[in-house]
Amino acid sequence: MHVGGLQVFRLPPGEDERWIAATYREVTGPAVVAPLFRRRARRSLVTFGAWSWEDDLDVDLEYHVGRFGLPRPGRVRELLELTSRLHGALLDRHRPLWEACLIEGLEGGRFAVYSKIHHALMDGVSALRLLAETLSTDPDLRWMPMPWAWRPPSRPASPAGGGLALADAVRELAGLGPIAARSAFRAVLDPQFGLPPAAPRSLLNRPITGARRFAAQGWPLERVRRVARASGTTLNDVLLAMCGGALRSYLESLNALPDDPLVAMTPVSLRRAGSEIGGNAVGAILCTLATDRRDAGERLDAVHSSADAGKRALRSMSPLQATLASAALLSPMVAGLLPVVGRYVRPAYNLVVSNIPGPAEPLYWNGARLEGVYPLSIPTDGQALNITVTSYAGSLEFGLTGCRRTVPHLQRLLRMLDESLVALEAACGVSGRAERPTFAASTAPPNGPAARRPTARPGKPGRRQGTTQPS
Repeated sequence: MHVGGLQVFRLPPGEDERWIAATYREVTGPAVVAPLFRRRARRSLVTFGAWSWEDDLDVDLEYHVGRFGLPRPGRVRELLELTSRLHGALLDRHRPLWEACLIEGLEGGRFAVYSKIHHALMDGVSALRLLAETLSTDPDLRWMPMPWAWRPPSRPASPAGGGLALADAVRELAGLGPIAARSAFRAVLDPQFGLPPAAPRSLLNRPITGARRFAAQGWPLERVRRVARASGTTLNDVLLAMCGGALRSYLESLNALPDDPLVAMTPVSLRRAGSEIGGNAVGAILCTLATDRRDAGERLDAVHSSADAGKRALRSMSPLQATLASAALLSPMVAGLLPVVGRYVRPAYNLVVSNIPGPAEPLYWNGARLEGVYPLSIPTDGQALNITVTSYAGSLEFGLTGCRRTVPHLQRLLRMLDESLVALEAACGVSGRAERPTFAASTAPPNGPAARRPTARPGKPGRRQGTTQPS
């Protein structure tokens, strides 16, 4: 249950890999660690076996922060293979639940930072806020802190009693029943308001192993926005329709496309502006991906109607009610994880597709320019694929995290996502084919059937990087 991120940086002008070595010594030196990064999970008789947090007063930064070198020539393929292996390793439950790795040797004068943190400590919105707060738009700024370093709070702490009072919570819970009943009644009378059809069993809903495969690619954000404007939909609708088209092609290529459309669970942030970094504030809606529709335009219309219905239902609730309703909505997934029972219960949804807005301007860390931000997330047993997307400096960046065995040839989805976007552009009368993806990477070994596809460097649209050769 850890989430992660891969950031690709370009070395500051005039610097070489000695800068990385000096930086590593600096970030693992003596430091006051922020409270969030000192939290260690424990359970005891006092908590009746329930998990709780305790403060680790002796955080070993040399354990939590590693340094790795890529084998030459340091291509994106080697970077993503290492990232996949790192993401498949469990966090040590005896220590605070986070790790970070400085990865050097990436071709083109670049290096990378891979980090992971347990979802109990932080959700995706918090993670991107923390990233933005520890970077700067000023390329000349130096002596910048690491995310785990303590910093004075940027705003005063909430006053005591600022949380939800018990009486308020009781009223919220009491109001949940009528809201749920009203939504269910409308779902019967108005199919456009209700939930998507039950998720079909699919190749994506099988038991998984602990090994991971990660693939990533970015598309110009303006391409997706043009489709949204031309179709009268939202950017998130287009993103979901892209995924639906790609998954249709992917499952067709494996002779595994269900007759019924796939259903995605899409997290919705319930975090209030100005809230503290850390913890979770997430609701969820279910949305059809319309994989039964061959026409890209029809698929986008179906996705838009389904997503709009889910958002209207959430807007009718308070944050607490939305959280509880989302948990109830996903309860069939819990039953699906139980031995034997999972064989007979249809999945609540087929995969997670999450979209988290990120920084809009180019950012720097001690003079090193951030060129790409690629999210890694959580496959679970019976949910073998997760697609998480974030935006950064004009790019929409997809991170595909899957079980290495259950989801074969995961990197092919990158090409199919591009083809799906092209089909949506054609259906909406939008031109965008000349703007190529800004980054493409997969973890696959060489000499496979999807090989020899030229891709572009991160942050340099149109420049050829060479060939990737996924299996």
